[in-house]
Amino acid sequence: VQLQASGGGLVQAGGSLRLSCAASVPTFSALVMGWFRQAPGKEREFVAAISWGGYRKGYADSVKGRFTISRDNAEKTVYLQLSSLRPEDTAVYYCAACDSGVSGEVISDDRRYQYWGQGTLVTVSS
Repeated sequence: VQLQASGGGLVQAGGSLRLSCAASVPTFSALVMGWFRQAPGKEREFVAAISWGGYRKGYADSVKGRFTISRDNAEKTVYLQLSSLRPEDTAVYYCAACDSGVSGEVISDDRRYQYWGQGTLVTVSS
């Protein structure tokens, strides 16, 4: 499984970005997908996750109501819409895939994700 994240950039506080993560895998629809982020000097943290069919989603409290995760199984892509951005959202954002989940499951534990993209940097200026 290869994951290619894109869409990061520099944005002012209050602005929006959409991150994309394209997967090269035959069975994308059977992967639980997640987004994580790592800010400078901090540990990697969970941001959002989405179940196989996209019907269940989970978010970190810090982004709930501001970020939206979605997926297009036909395009083998997962998205993260970032809105109302804050300087504290500045981080490298990583997409990840878990092939051991079950239908309807969302996963926030990064240890359960087997595959990781290279990361895309989001910088929010005040």
